[in-house]
Amino acid sequence: MSIKVTVLDHGSMHCDFTWFVLKGGTTLATRSNTDLPRRWVESPTFTILVEHSDGRFLWDTSCPADWETRWAIAGNQEYFPYDGATEEQFFVNKLDSLGLTPDAIDAVVMSHLHADHAGNLRLLTDAGVKAYVHKDELDGALAIEGPYQGAHIKSDYEGIEFETFSGDIEFVPGMRILHSPGHSWGTCALQVDLPKSGTMLFTSDSVYHSDNWGPPIAGTAIVWDTVAWESSIERLRKIALRTDATVIFGHDGDQMNELRRRGQWVFE
Repeated sequence: MSIKVTVLDHGSMHCDFTWFVLKGGTTLATRSNTDLPRRWVESPTFTILVEHSDGRFLWDTSCPADWETRWAIAGNQEYFPYDGATEEQFFVNKLDSLGLTPDAIDAVVMSHLHADHAGNLRLLTDAGVKAYVHKDELDGALAIEGPYQGAHIKSDYEGIEFETFSGDIEFVPGMRILHSPGHSWGTCALQVDLPKSGTMLFTSDSVYHSDNWGPPIAGTAIVWDTVAWESSIERLRKIALRTDATVIFGHDGDQMNELRRRGQWVFE
């Protein structure tokens, strides 16, 4: 079995740090007013390419290039502007830089269906790529009344024929999907066991930022179920300790900038 992981850097959104960590108040800034008493911070977005003996798999699909108009229906373009990406970092261009087109991907696995993770999903499924998502996530996302709820925008995923799974699964040997609900119904984390780099744990929005990781866990403004979210973090931390994993958080600007500084994108 061969397995390799590449982190694809798709640039950054920006947002009020309160969304990630509730400390010192709950007044939320927007891109039109960043002078409220919180921090306006970088919120990186990335995808994970897993090249395996059994195929080429992608974890998440990042933000759409037309985010400003696509997100306007929910107002997310004000709270989470995707204004920190270059043309080269947009999803299709990033694949192209690796010599890949959407149809070169064998399957895409979604951590969840929020707009900054499912923004390019149709580019893949329209090219015939199989899409996988946790059953609880799909059930909840499709049950939304109207065209959106929070960061779920139904046009990103409605009508796609997903393969669903429940609980944790071993997707292929060495690649595990871990159900870690709380942020949304079916949010998942990705564990990849590599021969040289050891275990990599990509938390997605199960854990946004190192400040959430704890112990103790720091609260957040974006959760569907706070109790489930904290339980998921505790479980992921135990897995990380047991496997001595390198943990990559979902939207930690400091951590992503360290990867950028080191130029460390490939793990084997």
